[in-house]
Amino acid sequence: MNKQAMIESVSGWLRDHEPAMKHLLETLVNIDSFSHDPDGVSQVRDCLAGVLEQAGIQVRRLDEQNTCALLAEVGENSARCYFLTGHMDTVFTKGTVAERPYREEDGMAYGPGVADMKAGLVMNTFLMMVFHRLHQQHPLPFTLKMMATGDEEIGSPNGQHLIREYLQGADAVFNAEPGRVSGNVVSARKGGGSYRIDVTGRAAHAGVNHADGASAIEALARMIQSVHQLTDYQAGITTNVGLISGGTTPNTVAQQASAMVDVRFKTAELGEALAQKLEQCVVQHGVPGVLGALTKVAGFLPFEARMSESLLRLYRTQAQQIGVEVDGEFTGGCSDAGWTASMGIPTLCGTGPVGGHAHTDREYCDLTTLVERALIVGRCLMTLDISSDRFDGISM
Repeated sequence: MNKQAMIESVSGWLRDHEPAMKHLLETLVNIDSFSHDPDGVSQVRDCLAGVLEQAGIQVRRLDEQNTCALLAEVGENSARCYFLTGHMDTVFTKGTVAERPYREEDGMAYGPGVADMKAGLVMNTFLMMVFHRLHQQHPLPFTLKMMATGDEEIGSPNGQHLIREYLQGADAVFNAEPGRVSGNVVSARKGGGSYRIDVTGRAAHAGVNHADGASAIEALARMIQSVHQLTDYQAGITTNVGLISGGTTPNTVAQQASAMVDVRFKTAELGEALAQKLEQCVVQHGVPGVLGALTKVAGFLPFEARMSESLLRLYRTQAQQIGVEVDGEFTGGCSDAGWTASMGIPTLCGTGPVGGHAHTDREYCDLTTLVERALIVGRCLMTLDISSDRFDGISM
């Protein structure tokens, strides 16, 4: 089968299966899969695995590193390996689906996690199915794999280890986070981290022996000021203390206090320097008798633009071939694309269907882009392999 015939076959199959794609999207959205609900995340995995296995695709259910994931594989050529990636967890707690289940209106789909990123999982699943079909007709000259992890929304504390293990040596990664509202893909992202500050002081009666106390809240307040002063918009650094707690009663000098901090940065070097400065803010607070401790809870490495340049050129070219104008965008949000890019793998993010208002009750997915985005990635995969130079000078 020549190149054009392959493309026409993939295009026709995807368009014919658009109703099935929408049905799977409805099924996935109507499963609560909060990051801290392992049963819900496993249910999403089992649903995806069932669809893939029914199509005859090899699937592994991974229960490693204290998390669950799915790994599927099509093709038998070990010389070249391309990955479709995504995550199965959402930010919505158990019970959200009962309050606002999946619905469609005017070409849009709504529901918890519909764009971020269950639509991307659907797209990846059907791409695996169509390439499995091609492989049965004529052996693929590459291996296509799909990885879906279960804890991305909380920083991939465990999923990152699976990514590092199973994606090592991959030739390209298409991460199906939602396409931007503009229709663009994501060509760069900030890195980020989530930190906890724990402060221990000395309790005392605020009226009787105030001087005997050492206020953990006072020290935390000073730390917060120092942490927020680290924000540097020009350098692409932001710091935000978004949650605080402490004390017991108004008339007690606070013995305990804590805070959660979010930080974002453009490069790994900036992230390392920022971590050192955060430690200084916590230690050098200036309140005698109070101890502060900084703990990193989770974090993402930055997805730097240089790691997407080759695939972005390819993606734009293939989009233009079907009449779609696409560009790359930078975003302050983090994703698993940072892990694969840090491994030296050419990576493109935001390749999933277009959506918006992620993490809110207004989240939506533009269903008119479900097949379109799948077709563009499919064309990229076929062109990657056919081209003698996989990342430069690719044309159709």
